[in-house]
Amino acid sequence: MRNPTSGTARWRPARARGPVHLHALIFLLLPPLLTGCGDETGSLYQPTESLEEAQRDTALQHAAKHLDSKYICPMHPQIVRDEPGTCPICGMALVERRVEPTDGRAPEVTLSEATMHKMAMRLAPVERGLLWRHIHTLGRIEYDETRLAHVHPRASGFIEGLDLRAEGEPVRRGQTLARLYAPDILAAQVDFLLALDPQPQGGTRVRADKARNLLRLLDVPEDSIRAIEQSREPQRTIPVLAPIDGVVTAMTAREGMYVSAVDALFSIADPSRVWVLADVFEHQIDWLRPGLSAEIRVPARPGRVWEGRVDYLYPALDPKARTLRVRLVFDNPDGALKPNMFADVVVFGGPKRDALSIPAEALIRTGTRSSVVKALGEGRFQPVDVVPGMRADGAVEILSGLDEGDQVVVSGQFLIDSESSLQASFGRLGSAPEAAVGPGGEHAHH
Repeated sequence: MRNPTSGTARWRPARARGPVHLHALIFLLLPPLLTGCGDETGSLYQPTESLEEAQRDTALQHAAKHLDSKYICPMHPQIVRDEPGTCPICGMALVERRVEPTDGRAPEVTLSEATMHKMAMRLAPVERGLLWRHIHTLGRIEYDETRLAHVHPRASGFIEGLDLRAEGEPVRRGQTLARLYAPDILAAQVDFLLALDPQPQGGTRVRADKARNLLRLLDVPEDSIRAIEQSREPQRTIPVLAPIDGVVTAMTAREGMYVSAVDALFSIADPSRVWVLADVFEHQIDWLRPGLSAEIRVPARPGRVWEGRVDYLYPALDPKARTLRVRLVFDNPDGALKPNMFADVVVFGGPKRDALSIPAEALIRTGTRSSVVKALGEGRFQPVDVVPGMRADGAVEILSGLDEGDQVVVSGQFLIDSESSLQASFGRLGSAPEAAVGPGGEHAHH
């Protein structure tokens, strides 16, 4: 069994030596701690002039870091180095890129004369002048719905004679289409004949007028009413007449068919005037209004042009196509324009004077911006955001972003815009925190 006394004696000297070892440890660690608190040279104290010089050198190094050449992997843009080398991911040689300050503008791109010649680059001036408002679109010819007629019987009965046999036949106003036997109409004829008999105290004329009006309400033609009055005999059937000139577009009447007032026996359309329904994109409707002149051409009639006008703008846009339907009216006296034909439509809106414009092919449209590449001279180019207006005759109006006399790139502008965007992307990568990429090219994980 351990002796408590001897154990206590054995540990007591160790406690006595503890303070000596602690002081020795502090003495050994103090110089490195003091060195770490100093500057890079290990000195704890520096003159004020040396500190200012060190801060100035650090600021210059930081500025040079973002303005000097950077070496970037073409396949992995996140790999950014200050010196030439190879990509730690794919092994490709790093490519030198120099990022210049842009003050919020798109970076400039400098090209040599040889490069511009190979690109077949063309320039065009920004001009101020006259632009003609007009819209080219595609339309479809339809019957004029204000010139449609439906033929219904005014009383229930039977078709006992059919003069018209097929749809599509032309008819004239007043032409007999069919003959109808209707008991109610026959009874009205008998009442009319009774009203024609002499009545006491001069009531014959009043009763006859009432009976005649009843026959008119039942759509009995005036010729038939006069024939009934002259012959003093009722007619078994009455004719069904065409109300307008035109062509029969629908026909349900058949020989011997029982019909009622809800049945449309015939539908007739007048083709001497037609509608053209055209779809206009949302950005083109600003100056559209009823009354503007328009013209159409149809593939079936080469060389012919029809002149008409805008009749109506529909109140709502198509939610999927984002287009507005426009109705145009054209005279068609010879019937050359057939419904369901397609037509090339041009709507004229008049001139717009003193408009700043560029060739339409110079405009670069993306989902969020519209821009052009402006020529700065001496082979320097810069993308510039613009606000476009109307389009006309291969030109586009510029509302802001350019001035008269500026030069814009018409051919090759997409390559320059892509190069400028790439430089801007490299600039953003170059200004990213260094912790984003590890020393070996790997991404740092937090």
